[in-house]
Amino acid sequence: MKRHNFSAGPCVLPQEVLLKASEAVMDLNGSGLSLVEISHRSKDFVDIMEKARSLALELLGLEGKGYKALFLQGGASMQFLMVALNLLEKRAGYLNTGTWSDKAIKEAKIYDDIYEVASSKNANYNYIPKGYDIPTDYDYFHCTSNNTIFGTQMKQFPDCPIPMVCDMSSDIFSRQIDYSKFDLIYAGAQKNMGPAGTTLVIIKEDILGKVSRKIPSMMDYKVHISKSSMFNTPPVFAVYTSMLTMEWLKNLGGITAIEEINQKKAQLIYSEIDLNPLFKGFATKEDRSMMNATFTLANEDLKDTFDTMCKEAGINGINGHRSVGGYRASMYNALPLESVQILVEVMSELESKA
Repeated sequence: MKRHNFSAGPCVLPQEVLLKASEAVMDLNGSGLSLVEISHRSKDFVDIMEKARSLALELLGLEGKGYKALFLQGGASMQFLMVALNLLEKRAGYLNTGTWSDKAIKEAKIYDDIYEVASSKNANYNYIPKGYDIPTDYDYFHCTSNNTIFGTQMKQFPDCPIPMVCDMSSDIFSRQIDYSKFDLIYAGAQKNMGPAGTTLVIIKEDILGKVSRKIPSMMDYKVHISKSSMFNTPPVFAVYTSMLTMEWLKNLGGITAIEEINQKKAQLIYSEIDLNPLFKGFATKEDRSMMNATFTLANEDLKDTFDTMCKEAGINGINGHRSVGGYRASMYNALPLESVQILVEVMSELESKA
């Protein structure tokens, strides 16, 4: 039976990427050595790292614009700390739109004064705040572009008068944005780019070196830039597989092409949620995520039936987060349109049986 993987992360990856990665684990480029046993200082892996960093900038349209790409470890959670350590001198503004932005605020508060410019916490994060002001004398403004748990997504970004930092862990490379509006972007690979184990950081070099504190070497962006993401042993498999995924995306036609596919997937499932009386969406319509559709059953008595039907159809990973309940269909770049069609057919069939 074909499986349809809606897991929120680690995510679904293209089959051709999985095949190439598995081959490299056995034999990288005909070398007779495994990807995971070669030296990270060898030419084979240095070339992989350089290509991965170059592809990231190319896909985002940031080549030659003063940005550097890094592949680090520690997940987006480590970036909650690194951003504050490297950029926070006196005060920063954060937009609180979900669990991960809330955690980013908590970590940054360890180092200095943090101000929430706006929050949707009072409504269990079912919408994106709008119409807020960003103080011009703050060190930076931080936002989270997509909220996997609650299924909301920022459709527009402010014209920010100060450096803008964005956690794009779950929707990077999924839609066309003017990425040059951001001074620092970070994204854990496991949501929309590759396997767990590495984090992509895109940073404009001229925002660094402006804090007075001493920064530990492992937490200093300037150190990692100077060492081309090779300050310590990098996660070779995660970087290689992320590189393959970016190659796959480039060959597909880049972000322009994948956005069109992602829009079709989102339109398909949200149309069913709105038209089928057995389901109701969680997020406010104008802020619905193109990556994570969150919904519940109008009648919980149908849960066992629906769950069984999903299992029989080969649908995996659609249970909602415990803080929201219900269901969550994560539709990352590599999820085929066919998988969404199968889920919608099951939802429609449930209505016909009820």
